[in-house]
Amino acid sequence: MQLILSTAGSYPRIGDAPDLQRHRRAYAQLERGEISAGEFTTVEDEVVTGVIREQIEAGMEVVTDGLIRWYDPYSHFCRGLEGASINGLLRLFDTNVYFRQPVVKGPIRRKASVILPEYEFARSVSPRPVKPVLTGPYTLARGSILEGGYRSAHELALAYALVLAVEVRELSRAGAQLIQIDEPAIVRHPEDLNVLEAALAVVGRERGAARLLLHLSFGDVAPLYRDLQALPVEALGLDFTYSPKLPALIADLGSAKPLALGLIDARNTKLETKESVFPVLDAVLPALKTGPTYLTPSCGLEFLPRERARLKLETLKRLRDDYLRGRS
Repeated sequence: MQLILSTAGSYPRIGDAPDLQRHRRAYAQLERGEISAGEFTTVEDEVVTGVIREQIEAGMEVVTDGLIRWYDPYSHFCRGLEGASINGLLRLFDTNVYFRQPVVKGPIRRKASVILPEYEFARSVSPRPVKPVLTGPYTLARGSILEGGYRSAHELALAYALVLAVEVRELSRAGAQLIQIDEPAIVRHPEDLNVLEAALAVVGRERGAARLLLHLSFGDVAPLYRDLQALPVEALGLDFTYSPKLPALIADLGSAKPLALGLIDARNTKLETKESVFPVLDAVLPALKTGPTYLTPSCGLEFLPRERARLKLETLKRLRDDYLRGRS
């Protein structure tokens, strides 16, 4: 039984200790003009190196760069596009986090690589495989204000897919083996699964030897589970915290794709126990015939204090090891 430990995206930039406050201080200095953009990038590099080290020390076998350079899941990518600008703040689903909303006024074109340089740096400082993360085309379209260039959000999703496909091609050629595509918006708009399918097909044509993992969060994925199996991706990442019926559904239907099981609640400081996790694994794992299976937090860990985020990962490692020992 292969259970691979992985983070699901973001990691807290800032901690309680003074040395973990560097990013906050440097950002304030950048805003005041006291340091250059290059000096701030050096700080970001050091923070990325630190969060990768923390993930590995906590036992993760596949890591991310913590999305440390991202202001939010929308504006980070859209700032690098012609035809788009960044507007005011909007709440991110049902969280207490806000994102800067992209405004699309004309045809979007990529100015330069966005994720590739971040992936290459992370890979250079990580002894473990690094999983790059992209906000998916449907979610980007749903979160954008459309003022021109496209007739509908559906058409915009396909346009975003074209520019994301170039990012995926570059990441694959650079050696990325697993690329995560985040599509939380589809959970709230299941009527648009055909749009998501078309957009992912565009992105997937450029994946080369890489595998695409579609990650869904911030909503109940159980009603979509059967249809998700037909999407043109190699693996599915599922947030179990909203979906009490999901374990029984997977046990009944199985999965044609490897799954990333988001069993650790990334938005709750309470630590999981074997009483809450082992019954889910007992129900789900016998139905999974296509491996490997990943164990992950339910979403990015940015919603937790940094020390708690690390404890969540350490708990995931301990529970995985205890489960395997008990079932060997």
